[in-house]
Amino acid sequence: MSAVHLEMRDVYTVESEQQRIQAWRDGHRWDPADRASWWRPWLDLIVETVGRGVDVRRARVVSEPVSEYIRYSHSYAFTNVAAGERLRWLPRRRASDLALPGNDFWLVDGRLVLWNHFDGDGRPTGVEVTEDPAAAKLCASAFEAVWERGVDHEDYRPA
Repeated sequence: MSAVHLEMRDVYTVESEQQRIQAWRDGHRWDPADRASWWRPWLDLIVETVGRGVDVRRARVVSEPVSEYIRYSHSYAFTNVAAGERLRWLPRRRASDLALPGNDFWLVDGRLVLWNHFDGDGRPTGVEVTEDPAAAKLCASAFEAVWERGVDHEDYRPA
């Protein structure tokens, strides 16, 4: 059982994050030792999922120097790792020769693809689900190629 997530945008404009991003801009950083201050429902879901034996991995293809959003995202990504996700970062210039889908996605158990669609400013515009074997094969191949080249979260320092 697996769930893999490939993110390829440098900016995500998700309404629910705006207050946290502003707090980060103002200098707030989450204290890894103060789990109660940063734990959220998504992390409960990851803990539960990993606890059922599902391998949850996330890979992010990022431009360098990184955008403000990626700096913010990296600063709190330890929370995903604490919940049980494995996470790698791949500088975009190291992905130039990889065949990657046109949209971010989740791939569940190598067969179900959930495409995440965004507008040009990074606002979510919807999701699309498919079990098309060709799409699942493309996503699996793309994810594994990024994962192979990616840098573990603990070792990646945003440029």
